Amino acid sequence: MKDHLLPTPRTLGAGPWRWPNRPPLRAWAWTAAVLVLVVVAALLWRGSDAAATDSTTAAPADVPSGTPAGAVSAAWTTPTTASGGAARATVDGGRVVVGDDHGVRALDVATGTEAWRYTRANARLCDWTLVGGRVVAVSGTEDRCDEAVALSVDTGVRLWTRNLDLRPDAVLTSTDGIVLATSPTGVLTLDPVGDSIRWRASPEEGCTFADGDVGGAGVAVLEECAGSTRVRLLDGYDGTPLWTRDVAEATTLAGVEQAVVVSGDDGVQLLAGADGAPLGPPLSDATDEALVTAVGTSALVWADGTLTVVDPGTGAVSWRTPATGLPAGPVDRALLAAGTSVPVPEGDAVVLRDLATGEELQRVDTRALRTGGLLTVAGPVVVHQLPDRVLAYR
Repeated sequence: MKDHLLPTPRTLGAGPWRWPNRPPLRAWAWTAAVLVLVVVAALLWRGSDAAATDSTTAAPADVPSGTPAGAVSAAWTTPTTASGGAARATVDGGRVVVGDDHGVRALDVATGTEAWRYTRANARLCDWTLVGGRVVAVSGTEDRCDEAVALSVDTGVRLWTRNLDLRPDAVLTSTDGIVLATSPTGVLTLDPVGDSIRWRASPEEGCTFADGDVGGAGVAVLEECAGSTRVRLLDGYDGTPLWTRDVAEATTLAGVEQAVVVSGDDGVQLLAGADGAPLGPPLSDATDEALVTAVGTSALVWADGTLTVVDPGTGAVSWRTPATGLPAGPVDRALLAAGTSVPVPEGDAVVLRDLATGEELQRVDTRALRTGGLLTVAGPVVVHQLPDRVLAYR
């Protein structure tokens, strides 16, 4: 009854002896090969993009209800990144997007708590922009910026990923339906919805692009050549050249809306979107930093400590007021009818002013606000966006 059992060493005698049914040599070879494959796969996984990517998602968020109180205090703050040293718009609905060395995160606008993140430990974040409810971010691993990803601002869900070939100093800007990447040797436009590259353009021989921006008028580039500087406007969707205008050498590109805004030795000037002709006299004599945005059919230009609201079609000035920065983004409907007011940072207060007349509608006392930032009101929260930091007051 026990013949089928393996004898114990005690019954084998003095030996030598061998275990019966020893696995053949080829079985050991296959086992070793499998173990090698497992180790190699584990090492490849540890070094892969998938293993290095940390991606989370969240449920959609609404803008918190209510309006700012008569006085607000600091609620939360967090660092962020910005290419070119300029503040960028970071608020979309109930989310505030910030960047770091390796990716982007979205925070709850009311509390500052993280809602979702997308980071790559094995890559650096080259730049990012908000457009049409999406975050478009470009990352690079060596001396190029080679991967673009689009994420839902609300949820962090990945919408598309594609390969690119951008220089490490490329800067992203955007307007509805267009993402623009600008570098000294060329520009590229990307569809933020369908992920396709629409067109590329290079500077004239012997020239470089000092700056670029995109808005309702199209894509504007500041082209520097030996002994001359000019502004070129291209169609935003197909790259067709629209016009070119010579400007002073010290000129900088402040921004693009329905008109192109430049700043330089001749002051802050609007150039008509149709033909590049100057619209009216300079808005300011300042030659330093200028910021531009649009609300409704008005262009808002901040320069030399003054906010000027102007018609971008004619250059006619609607009103001016002292300011320490620029409104960015619409005021929540709970405050007033959307598009009828703008929050203006004025040192130690945020003043809601009627967009048409500049009349003061509401004043919100704050701590002293740093100069040169962008200001957004989301329900009861005031968000101050600076080149290196986002601060929220409530």
